[in-house]
Amino acid sequence: MKIAITGANSSVGLNLLNHIVSSTDINVIAGVRSDRAMQSLPSSPQVDPRIISYQDPAQLAAALEGADCIVHLAGILIEDKNTSYTSANIDATAAVVKAAQQLNAKHIVFISVVGASANSSNAYFRSKGLAEELVKNSGLPASVIRTPILLGPNTAGASSMIGAASQAKTKILGGGKYSMRPLDIDDLNQAILNCCNGDSLEAKLYELVGPEPIAYRDLIQKTAAMMNNEVEVGSVPIAIAKLVAAISSRIKGGGITPTVIDVITMDEVVDSNADGELNITLTPLQNTLEKILEHKKNK
Repeated sequence: MKIAITGANSSVGLNLLNHIVSSTDINVIAGVRSDRAMQSLPSSPQVDPRIISYQDPAQLAAALEGADCIVHLAGILIEDKNTSYTSANIDATAAVVKAAQQLNAKHIVFISVVGASANSSNAYFRSKGLAEELVKNSGLPASVIRTPILLGPNTAGASSMIGAASQAKTKILGGGKYSMRPLDIDDLNQAILNCCNGDSLEAKLYELVGPEPIAYRDLIQKTAAMMNNEVEVGSVPIAIAKLVAAISSRIKGGGITPTVIDVITMDEVVDSNADGELNITLTPLQNTLEKILEHKKNK
């Protein structure tokens, strides 16, 4: 089987590529946006790195030609002067869908986020929801996987968590009282590959979260304890953080905005976890944290 991955140089993309190279015989077209991004990809006969653009679906189709399944990871949470939710999350997905249609791809896998909705008042969640609609209405077999915070070596979530847990005192948004359902990134990898290997002829939506809810402040303190540290968790009032973010992002033309803060502090809640449907055995949070800390120690 050959799959194509967009956003292959993202933390999720790199983790997926390393998983494929070390554990499978799958061949991969690894799509990135630049020569510099290409340098971060693993060197393997299984990995065919290609520079892609979302501006022309026909050229994108040519770059992804030969793939049985297209895994669309590319997207942003934080906008900047040159990239918006519309261009990065909606327009790029539209281009991938058109390319997949031209290739008559057997399957599309789209990684979305818990909270996504085309009707959301939050611009980020709305952009991901609109992107989901494009995939689901493509006419091709598709799997849309909504994910929570992802934890694993080299993920942004793990880096922030360890940074906070390493301190004697730390302040986080709202005191970190919001509930999370951290998902081990290796579990997501397996879910993606199961979708690629599946024989579904429909477009399906899955919400895949970790096995246990935990407040972010408790996650930091749990991690700190495993590091033989004790951290005092204080609070940054969310209203003040939003005001500062609104001013700063307007001056800089991007960065952390009130929209991003709402995403970060949202309770991650799902009606039904899709681990059974996706044939995934979820990794206990304790095991995920042990894996992250072992990787940190060996770096």
